[in-house]
Amino acid sequence: MTKSSESPELVVVTGASTGMGAATARELARRGFHVLAGVRREADGKALLADGIEPVILDITNQSHIAALVARIDGDPRQRALRALVNNAGLPCAGPVEVVALDEWRRLFEVNVFGHVALTQALLPALVRSKGRIVNISSLNGKVSMAGYGAYASSKFALEAVSDALRNELAPHGVRVVVVEPGGVKTEMAGLGLTSLSRLSARMTPEQTTRYGALTQALPAHVAAFTEAGVTADIAARTIAKAATDRRPRTRYTIGAMTAFLIRAARFLPDRVLDRMTNSDLRKYYPAGSAVARPA
Repeated sequence: MTKSSESPELVVVTGASTGMGAATARELARRGFHVLAGVRREADGKALLADGIEPVILDITNQSHIAALVARIDGDPRQRALRALVNNAGLPCAGPVEVVALDEWRRLFEVNVFGHVALTQALLPALVRSKGRIVNISSLNGKVSMAGYGAYASSKFALEAVSDALRNELAPHGVRVVVVEPGGVKTEMAGLGLTSLSRLSARMTPEQTTRYGALTQALPAHVAAFTEAGVTADIAARTIAKAATDRRPRTRYTIGAMTAFLIRAARFLPDRVLDRMTNSDLRKYYPAGSAVARPA
């Protein structure tokens, strides 16, 4: 992908306030792009402001924010092309399918799926003109779902499906669509999901507590261990930037050795074998002495 130091092409990165998004904005700016970095608050933008990074207030579920971003790109004073859109914004969620409230499911899909679709639809005219690129940040959970992660995984499975359709629809028009699938990454996002999990546990009925109490107690330790074993946001950002800039990109990039292994295993292993693998790992974090139901 070509760029000029005199007139660097534009790249949009959503969810750039912290973590992978902020690291990706910095990495792409370092590579010579002018990054429109989507943030939710003015303070986040000030912390991110640097050469090549222009913070923009962007809630991807807010149509007026999206319209303002389109106007900023279409009215760019230097008439720079939009080279890539990195759909990174997202919400975490943990908890059993039965007890995650429907409003939480809807909010999760509003951000993790519909918000990305809305922004992609709005920016596609500019991306088609430039023969640019869309990079959708999925997850290991976009390919492998397990107990306690159903809602989040569902939203990422949906983003994977949207990406596959877009890749085929846009290939004739010169727009590449790439998926990045991170596993554990050392960011603040995991902690946000656990905050909602503690509220969910407090709302469970006695019957639900009997069914899922041990699981909900295990999830924080499981998430913490997975995150701690993961890569830094800066390492993840280098893979995302590669997906955005490779001349002949792959359709998918994974981040982390365990992620790559599990995604490959999910393609070939029978469902029940994969279930035993994921449940065995999760059971290590169950409270001592708790009864653990085995899958049929």
